[in-house]
Amino acid sequence: MKKVTLIVLDSLGIGALPDAHNYGDEGSNTLRSIYRANKELNIPNLLKMGLGNIDGLDIGGVTAPIASFARLAELSKGKDTITGHWEIAGLYTKEPFKTFERFPEEFIKAYEDAIGIETLGNYRASGTEIIKELGPEHKASGKPIIYTSADSVFQIAANIEVVALDQLYEYCEVARKMLVGDFLVGRVIARPFIEKDGVYTRTSDRKDYSVSPKDKTVLNLIEESGKLVYGVGKIKDIFNGSGITKSLKTKNNQDGIDKTIAAMNEDFEGLIFTNLVDFDSLYGHRRDPLGYGKSLEEFDSRLPEILKAMKNDDILILCADHGNDPSHRGWDHTREYVPMLIYGEKIKAGINLGTRESFADIAASIAEYLDIEKPIIGNSFLNEVLK
Repeated sequence: MKKVTLIVLDSLGIGALPDAHNYGDEGSNTLRSIYRANKELNIPNLLKMGLGNIDGLDIGGVTAPIASFARLAELSKGKDTITGHWEIAGLYTKEPFKTFERFPEEFIKAYEDAIGIETLGNYRASGTEIIKELGPEHKASGKPIIYTSADSVFQIAANIEVVALDQLYEYCEVARKMLVGDFLVGRVIARPFIEKDGVYTRTSDRKDYSVSPKDKTVLNLIEESGKLVYGVGKIKDIFNGSGITKSLKTKNNQDGIDKTIAAMNEDFEGLIFTNLVDFDSLYGHRRDPLGYGKSLEEFDSRLPEILKAMKNDDILILCADHGNDPSHRGWDHTREYVPMLIYGEKIKAGINLGTRESFADIAASIAEYLDIEKPIIGNSFLNEVLK
């Protein structure tokens, strides 16, 4: 039974794209920044697979990598989570989602009328900083905290001891219905947190409300063929459930790896699609290259378990969805190339697939391997690596 496990190391970019200047991201390089901050970064398993052999990297390749590898460019316009994941799944985004410094007052007023309470904030900010700044006023008033970023997001933060989780989710559902047309954003995000003795901590009950893909992705095509699409982490949220036949939420990267391995041990034909979000949310956005490096080392230490769980017909693909250079200015994603590693008993080792023009080459290759209809965009590289 053919099975593909696709793991997104959320935000692990490997160098600025040629059009990065259009996004204010000249010189960004997430992996380089991690290496510079972590002088003895210990990721032997990723290097053994061939991470250091990818075009454009200078972190030291190995003589005989066990996987094949590529550098992927993003064809779509944007640098957000939805755009990246949708392209990985074979969908091109021509027009980037709307971004705002702050949402127009007329929209905020209409939104407040709809939810029956005034709001706080409404400006670009780091999530951890704005809840510290506005947390006391929020606790006293019960008003939810609204903020955004350079990405296309409308984020609603609330202390779950002040605003019940179900109420916070309801606020998000109202916003999702209203954010259309000129106000169309890619995601509405619930950002619950707790506070103890002045220390603010975001909980694992985050929930993303995305727009639905306008066309079929490889997920839909797999589902329609009668095979299983197993979403681990925030995959279901990113695709608004479209094409997902089974889904598991995760608490953190380690939980995501555990649940991915458990899914790999199940007998079915299809796709396991996992997002490991901690790299992005805990370290990229918070501009913490040391923490990013430690988190990458933790993932690397679990790679042998992932490889051990693979069966003869299984293929493993590792990639990213955008960059989030922890040494770059600001708090937001960066427009970068991403790495791609592909491994399995049926996959040749050490094939350099060069620089690909789209993340969607992954979707096209998955479709070919699973013998299903190919998605709208993407050029399969399967014939170059299949034994």
